[in-house]
Amino acid sequence: MQNLPNYRQKHISVDVGKQITAYLSENAKVKARLRAPYMLRKEVDSPYVEFPKSLHVDFFNDSMVIESVMDARYGKWLQMDEKVLLRDSVVVKNILKGDTLYCQELWWDQKAEKFYTDKPVRIHKAGGTILYGTGLEAPQDFNGYTIY
Repeated sequence: MQNLPNYRQKHISVDVGKQITAYLSENAKVKARLRAPYMLRKEVDSPYVEFPKSLHVDFFNDSMVIESVMDARYGKWLQMDEKVLLRDSVVVKNILKGDTLYCQELWWDQKAEKFYTDKPVRIHKAGGTILYGTGLEAPQDFNGYTIY
């Protein structure tokens, strides 16, 4: 019997990038700059981009001043949902206030411009106070937050 190709089999296209710098803009204004040493773009039914070796994002206000920064050891951008999953040593800092969020998993909703998680969080306030909780919701500029 002859081996025939299986046409039902799905094909995955993978693009690899190194030393990535990407910009997110909205209404002709730069909102964020992402930097990562390594990126994998996978084209499947629901395409996504993975950053398996860390990523850093600078968030800008309308005057192009960095208002907050974010770092994580792993990131996955779900293109169709416009959401980013961040895992492993996630740190988000509001530059102007000096507040810093630490957690192990955080979602960034690009459309809603907010962060959220249902996992344990720790926030170090500029004055030295430390807040703990399980779950958080915050605007992208990390200008305020709700801890659960």
